[in-house]
Amino acid sequence: MPVKLALDNASVQEIGLTVSTKDKSLDDTGAIEEVMVNTNQFYKWFTDLESAMKSETEEKYQHYVNTLTERIQTCDDILRQVDDTLDLFNELQLQHQAVATKTKTLHDACDRLLQEKQRLIDFVEALRNKLNYFDELENVATNFYSPNMSVGNENFLPLLKRLDECITYVESNPQYAESNVYLLKFRQLQSRALGLMRSHVLAVLKGASSQVQGAIRGSGGNKASVSEGVEASLKPVLEEIESRSSRKEYGQILEECHRLYCEQRLSLIRGIVQRRISEFSKKEALPSLTRSGCAYLIQVCQLEHQLFDHFFPSSSKDISSLAPLMDPLSTYLYDTLRPKLIHETNIDFLCELVDILKVEVLGEQLSRRSESLAGLHPTFERILADVHERLTFRARTHIRDEVIANYIPSDEDLDYPEKLKLSSESTSETDSVKCLSQQLIADDNPDVFKTWYPPLEKTISCLSKLYRCLESAVFTGLAQEAVEVCSTSIQKANKLIAKRSSPMDGQLFLIKHLLILREQIAPFDIEFSVTHKELDFSHLLEHLRRILRGQASLFDWSRSTSLARTLSPRVLESQIDTKKELEKSLKATCEEFIMSVTKQVVDPLLSFVTKVTAVKVALSSGGQNQKLESVMTKPLREQAFATPDKVAELVQKVRDAIQEQLPVVIAKMKLYLQNSSTRTILFKPIRTNIVEAHVQIQSLLQSEYTKEEIQNINMISTQDLQTMLDNLL
Repeated sequence: MPVKLALDNASVQEIGLTVSTKDKSLDDTGAIEEVMVNTNQFYKWFTDLESAMKSETEEKYQHYVNTLTERIQTCDDILRQVDDTLDLFNELQLQHQAVATKTKTLHDACDRLLQEKQRLIDFVEALRNKLNYFDELENVATNFYSPNMSVGNENFLPLLKRLDECITYVESNPQYAESNVYLLKFRQLQSRALGLMRSHVLAVLKGASSQVQGAIRGSGGNKASVSEGVEASLKPVLEEIESRSSRKEYGQILEECHRLYCEQRLSLIRGIVQRRISEFSKKEALPSLTRSGCAYLIQVCQLEHQLFDHFFPSSSKDISSLAPLMDPLSTYLYDTLRPKLIHETNIDFLCELVDILKVEVLGEQLSRRSESLAGLHPTFERILADVHERLTFRARTHIRDEVIANYIPSDEDLDYPEKLKLSSESTSETDSVKCLSQQLIADDNPDVFKTWYPPLEKTISCLSKLYRCLESAVFTGLAQEAVEVCSTSIQKANKLIAKRSSPMDGQLFLIKHLLILREQIAPFDIEFSVTHKELDFSHLLEHLRRILRGQASLFDWSRSTSLARTLSPRVLESQIDTKKELEKSLKATCEEFIMSVTKQVVDPLLSFVTKVTAVKVALSSGGQNQKLESVMTKPLREQAFATPDKVAELVQKVRDAIQEQLPVVIAKMKLYLQNSSTRTILFKPIRTNIVEAHVQIQSLLQSEYTKEEIQNINMISTQDLQTMLDNLL
């Protein structure tokens, strides 16, 4: 074909492939090499060319198919290889998982084995530790039973500590086999060790006591070396015992050591304390003996407590630890004081003893060093209780038997009012009462008691001493009894003075002394009311009669008439208030005095008013007696007893009494009652009675008499009368 018609790079795009149509017979220019002459040649060439082209095209496609086939085969091979690889990988993965599982199982087994191994090691170690406590029995027993073993050996205390640990462990684990057997053997060893310790302590204490006694007797010996030797050999052992005192066994051995220590100390100082207290007893009176003996005993106790605290620091706070030592020493003082107390009759001495024991001994000395001297408290309290008992007995005897209840007054004691006139009191009774209320003893003004009836003075003096010495309950009982007895004694003296001098002197005497007694007991902060209980068997006879009559059963315990009910007494209570009884007696005496003075002054007027009242009552009751009625119908001023002259005479007599007799009464009141307020209170009702009597008479005069008759009667006015009475006081 012509070059220009040639298809150099014809290509067919089919199924994504490009086919070249370039004829191989063509040269590089694409020209046809053969020369076609005719049509037949052309057709032949064309047919060849067409066959060649067809062949070439099929070859390309076949080649492509082959290529694809090869590639498909290759892919299949690759897929088969991948499948084989995946299968191998899966198998490998399964094998890996199996290996991992086996490895983990192996690791877990190893861990379990390690744990089991450690557990077994721990168990073996724990078992070894536990068995060590049991294995120690042989070791400890060998050492303790060794002939060379003693408390002073350096291995003794460590072995004892180990023994205690073994006992504690075995005690806390009773579930182990043969633990009871081992515990028993351990306790036997402990008992042996404690016995060695007790013997050691006793030997050291006895040796030290012997050396000290020798030094005291002057046989020589170095006191410093004795002290150092005792401390070196004894104190470590005691410290170990005290450190374990919480255990029962060591607590008992510690108490035993305390006892042994106190016994040895007592053997050393018993004689010294006895001699010193005996010297005090021979040279000094009871109060001085008490003061000196207590002070010496306190000094001894303080020194002994310091020494005891040196050896037993943990036990020194317990006051019972030193009791075996201090109780016998305290008993020496108590046994010395007791007989003297029993025979002491002086209340002043007994009160002084109370002050010494309460203030000086228990109050000051023991309070400052209460811890070290607490062991002396029981003895001092016992001595104080004995003093209280003796003082109470002596006070009751003093009140009942000696100078108050059974007091027999002399003529001088009953010489009233001369005794008051001769009195030279330097201070007023108001000041004296105030002084006594505060001090309760008139030491600064002894003349105050000169005008008092002796039982009153002795009562107040006794109570003033007992108030600060006895307990409140005891003092209350004594005070009630003393006030009651004193009041009775004063009332007896009142009757004697009334016979000896005059009733008015007796009344004023009683008022004076009851007032003083009331004022003197006021400062005592006590309750004067007391309840008395007594058994009443008055119903017993009636019950027995009912039983004998068959109205009640003797053995019917369910009813009130039973034997138990019949024989059961009734408890009757009665309350007596001594202070109220005193107030009652004082009030009655004052009223009696007021009425007696009123009657003495205005008795004529009172009699006149009584007669007038009787006449009026007779008139109002009816006229059964005509003669009497004829007399009564007369006016009052015409009556024989009520004439103006009679009334004037009565009025003048009363005026004379006011001016003459009443000043005498007031003078006696001033003599007996020096307190002006007391006199005013006592005179006020007298003044009121006198004024009221005059008011009644004036009322009768105004209603029954003429003005001329009233003027002739010359009765003083009420205002003038009041002024006159006020001036008299």
